[in-house]
Amino acid sequence: MTLQQLIGIDLPLIQAPMAGAQGSALAIAVSNAGALGSLPCAMLSADAMRMELETITAQTDKPYNVNFFCHTPPTPQPEREAAWREVLTPYYAEFQIDPASIAAGPGRNPFNAAAADVLADFKPAVVSFHFGLPSAELLARVRSWGAKIISSATTVAEARWLEAHGVDAIIAQGLEAGGHRGLFLSHDLTTQVGTFALLPQIVRAVKVPVIAAGGIADAQGVQAALALGAAGVQIGTAYLLCPEATTSAVHRAALQSDAAHHTALTNLFSGRPARGIVNRVMRELGAINPAAPAFPLATTAIAPLRAKAEAQGSVDFSPLWAGQNASGCQAVPAAELTRALATW
Repeated sequence: MTLQQLIGIDLPLIQAPMAGAQGSALAIAVSNAGALGSLPCAMLSADAMRMELETITAQTDKPYNVNFFCHTPPTPQPEREAAWREVLTPYYAEFQIDPASIAAGPGRNPFNAAAADVLADFKPAVVSFHFGLPSAELLARVRSWGAKIISSATTVAEARWLEAHGVDAIIAQGLEAGGHRGLFLSHDLTTQVGTFALLPQIVRAVKVPVIAAGGIADAQGVQAALALGAAGVQIGTAYLLCPEATTSAVHRAALQSDAAHHTALTNLFSGRPARGIVNRVMRELGAINPAAPAFPLATTAIAPLRAKAEAQGSVDFSPLWAGQNASGCQAVPAAELTRALATW
């Protein structure tokens, strides 16, 4: 089954949900262009989510996707938090930040009953998940609206697990993909493989449609994924320069510079491996540092450094999420980019 048949869209494309770099405007533009626009909800309060969904439904009658994380919130460990702040102490001194003044920042909430209550009023066509799936009870609520359920797999084992738990389609997230890795059965990064190695293995292993993601930035890449058995393709990084995206000015500049050629997986910004453009703090502390608290607790301590540096036009402490192939990034309207990605 093609992605078009499964969801009722014209083009075999999903705009990847990118928390922190987009809101409803990008999702609306992509859905109206015939693909599946996505709204990242992991960092939205219930009220903010409702406002965004009201905006989407007022501006498109096309299918759209809402995306949530499914992590288990960690128990805060004061000793580990103190050790992490100790690692960051030289940077606090550089920017004249008092560590004791740092308040907790916005978190990343897993899908829960409160979020389901909001969605029940809108009944989105697709609900997608990262880091596995929520409880069977919550999934049953989503299904009761007629929504299709999609989740990310980074290994064949994760794909088989998702199929066994009833998803309608699986996103095969290759190692090239920007942002957070969707791994959930194992945190061993040596299990992670590239998109065009992972995709055909998952296609052979499951019966549900498979969506390719990671490093695909142009129409030729989309065509290659479809040739390897993908029902569709999810693309994120290529949309980051679109005017509808909320990508910051410093992030946009980094994407258009030579720095975008060097990305790495890092846990410094959230506590969980995510791919972004290599910057000063990743070089100096190591992209993966065992001192970083568990996801999403690492964010709080580094956030004021990011704010101070960005105010000076620096990206030294910013999570510059991007995939390994930023060549498709274009500062063009999202509808234009969507049509170009589907032209071959």
